[in-house]
Amino acid sequence: MSQVVERIREELRASADDKTKQGFQRFFKENVTCYGVKTLVVGKIAKKHWNQIKQLSKPEIFGLCEELYRSGFTEEAFVVAFWLPNLMEQLEPSDLAVFKTWIEKYIDNWAKCDGFCNHTVGGLITKYPEAVDELKRWALSGNRWLKRAAAVSLIIPAKNGRFLREAFEISDILLLDEDDMVQKGYGWLLKEASRKHQREVLEYVLRNRKRMPRTALRYAVELMPKELRAEAMKRD
Repeated sequence: MSQVVERIREELRASADDKTKQGFQRFFKENVTCYGVKTLVVGKIAKKHWNQIKQLSKPEIFGLCEELYRSGFTEEAFVVAFWLPNLMEQLEPSDLAVFKTWIEKYIDNWAKCDGFCNHTVGGLITKYPEAVDELKRWALSGNRWLKRAAAVSLIIPAKNGRFLREAFEISDILLLDEDDMVQKGYGWLLKEASRKHQREVLEYVLRNRKRMPRTALRYAVELMPKELRAEAMKRD
């Protein structure tokens, strides 16, 4: 085990408290492995150690990230999510293969998924728009977190008005998925897309409302005016 990872773990253990740990579990249906450290504190620990490792090569940093992921602790996954956006200048489309493997092997709750995908994968897709087709392949996976990742990786670009066509294409693939984590993922994507493209998202929802799971539908129209939400939620 590398010394930097051991120091991170020591600091996380020292910063943990039972109240935070018990409260953390309430946000998840599945059992979550965690120390019980507030996210703000995890961010400070991550920043401190990033400043010590940022001169390392990308493969070395990836190695540290995977070492953190292997533990299963959610806070250690958060450290990875805090670190990698700082590496964006060095990231390239081929790194999506590494990220796909990490999601398949190590992501086991929505917080790990969203923390990593919103900024790292989303930032990479923004930098290399041609790589967005990889997300469509993720959407076809049998892995629930890879399917959710396909949607939530576009959250921030969609919020800024980008990748509308791709958001609809990914939502089409995931439309009838029975997993609520997937439904919430693409519903959230449509919600963020509606900030800049309300009419287009409403039209998409109206076309699909008879088939779209209620959970995804509620998320998709959450930001719309009351009368539009009511129209969208009609089933007949």
